[in-house]
Amino acid sequence: MPAKFGVWWCGPGAAAIFVLGLLLGRAPSSAQEGQFFRIGAAATSGTFFEIGGVIASAISKPAGSPPCEHGGSCGVPGLVAVTQATQGSVENLRLIASGQIESGIAQSDIVGWAYAGTGIFAAEGPLKSLRAIASLFPETLQLVVRGDSAIRTLADLRGKHISLGQPGSGTLVDARTALAAAGVTEQDFDAEYLRPGTAAADVKDGTLEGFFLIGGVPVPAIRELASAAPIRLVPVDADVLAKMRESSTAYQYSVIPPGTYPGISVETPSIGFHALWIVSADAPDDLIYAITKALWNDATQRLLETHEPLGSQVRLENALAGLSVPLHPGAKRFYREAGLPVNENGIFGKRE
Repeated sequence: MPAKFGVWWCGPGAAAIFVLGLLLGRAPSSAQEGQFFRIGAAATSGTFFEIGGVIASAISKPAGSPPCEHGGSCGVPGLVAVTQATQGSVENLRLIASGQIESGIAQSDIVGWAYAGTGIFAAEGPLKSLRAIASLFPETLQLVVRGDSAIRTLADLRGKHISLGQPGSGTLVDARTALAAAGVTEQDFDAEYLRPGTAAADVKDGTLEGFFLIGGVPVPAIRELASAAPIRLVPVDADVLAKMRESSTAYQYSVIPPGTYPGISVETPSIGFHALWIVSADAPDDLIYAITKALWNDATQRLLETHEPLGSQVRLENALAGLSVPLHPGAKRFYREAGLPVNENGIFGKRE
């Protein structure tokens, strides 16, 4: 069953339209009566899904909804958005490029590789149809181990039992990048490729020694694990970051503050990026303009702030941070009207 309007568990690649038709009781007869818009958002225990669900609810306004000024939705008239569970950034970008979903959230470094046809996308070539709606929130690479673990650095992973993230996820891509920068290979340890919730459960019961997970902090899966068992976050040092930046300037220095997770009272240096909301260049300009406007209205901001502390990081002033593909023309129009500095190519003049 759906957790809330605008959020639905659909397996990777599954169609959400049929489900939404059941929710609404009928299929729409015209675009004016109802238009569906999917947001690919990784595993249900991650931050993409959490924030994607809030955004889906905020931008939706089915036919017959009360006016915004009378307590109804302030979203796009006739739009029904849904958050779809996927394997993560890599799958989301491929689904968008192939027209299987309307939009998705993805890590800024992965988006840049897809657009340029480099890194893991070198074999399939550039996905030049990708465009950005917004930069949503900062993300951090997090390596979680049990509180009594002997693992203190990436080098200590040798000989251990570790999950790198599920196939198709940005976590797996960047875990491999970080390990390579630290001089560690997957042959040096017992590697698993698990969903976040499964990895967290296995760490809790002691059948797994640690797992990588990328997301805005706090990540629900890590927060729940920290509430149930003592854990630590393994720091990533500056030398590893320097090596990673040789493959992408999207990587930044990041710090996970003390108190982010129960029982962790020290700050943890790591690697940061941005979570970008991506859409196809083929999406209608007027629709993306309306969606962007709905994303940044006051009602959406109030809704996001109920999902603290991550929701409050989704701010208009940060909407162009870390963009690694051009803005969609509809989004570019909104930001120009809002007075944000957007160049002719639709990319923020100063890329972070």
